[in-house]
Amino acid sequence: MTDAAAEALAAASPRWPETLDEIPSLAEAAKYTGIEMLEALRTGRLPAAPMSRTAGFLIHEVAPGRVVFRGEPSFDVYNPLGSVHGGWYGVLLDSAMGSSIHTHLPAGKAYTTLEYKVNILRGARADSGPMLAIGESIHVGRSTGTAQGRLVGEKDGKLYATATTTCLIMDFA
Repeated sequence: MTDAAAEALAAASPRWPETLDEIPSLAEAAKYTGIEMLEALRTGRLPAAPMSRTAGFLIHEVAPGRVVFRGEPSFDVYNPLGSVHGGWYGVLLDSAMGSSIHTHLPAGKAYTTLEYKVNILRGARADSGPMLAIGESIHVGRSTGTAQGRLVGEKDGKLYATATTTCLIMDFA
């Protein structure tokens, strides 16, 4: 990640955890509804996920059944062939799709990804600019939820990838 990209991420999220002690415990997290937790993460009331700093993305928008993450690919996420690694697409889309399911959950409920599938439609590079990972829930039941996602270039409006997921819904342990 370039210094400019790291500075932009730090400015967008005032709270980056440095230790596990700074991340809410399961008991603390269980007090939030899904949408409350996502809004707290988006606004910095709760610290952002450590991996979001590593991968260069943050929550951009939160609404019932829809969450958008904004990420900017950097040289740090390139594959050996000189473009953004497919895993970066997967990280953003998995985060957005799972979070769209999370928006429906009451306090005391959690989710985890059971499976996801990504279709990469075009390659991205650091000069492609910011990407929006848009996750939209399809169905959220008692024990599972499904969602779909799209990765769209913020500057060019082009579709870079599509995805689907199934998540397990459970009580916080």
